[in-house]
Amino acid sequence: MKKLIAAAVAGSFAAAVLATSAAAELKVGDKAPDFSAPAFLAGQQFNYKLADALKKGPVVVYFFPAAHTQGCNIEAHLFSEAIDQFKAEHATVIGVTAGNVEQLADFSKETEHCGGKFPVASDPGAVIAKQYDSILAKKPDWSSRTSYVIAKNGTIADVYSAMDPSDHVNKTLAAVKALKK
Repeated sequence: MKKLIAAAVAGSFAAAVLATSAAAELKVGDKAPDFSAPAFLAGQQFNYKLADALKKGPVVVYFFPAAHTQGCNIEAHLFSEAIDQFKAEHATVIGVTAGNVEQLADFSKETEHCGGKFPVASDPGAVIAKQYDSILAKKPDWSSRTSYVIAKNGTIADVYSAMDPSDHVNKTLAAVKALKK
């Protein structure tokens, strides 16, 4: 896994140079835009509703550029490995992407990615990503790599934006834990 992460860091750095994010993400304290979207969990499609998820506790909404791409594969795998830690904090995780949406059913169930542990939502045309100011500047029909922690009351509690996928899980998990304080 360490070699996989090292390769991702190198690849992500190159990707960041070529496809920087718009860097205008929502701010802490902003009201999170509500959304619903077709999503997949373990290959099964359903309609994901942020409002319903928030009734259960905080939600981590992480935007990623495209399924089955190097950095996104690693990020999904890292969230999958940490999902029990999020659940212990009564938080849920949803990945949202505008890229390669036709591949999300497989992406959601493959053990090297989501492993059926959390859903991923389809965002064709980056409609949701645009509401969250989370689009790639060089490819505006795709989402950037930005993670939001949304408190149960629907406000943004934390934002982390970086094309390198390696810190998104640690940053969002720490933010979720900080909600208890």
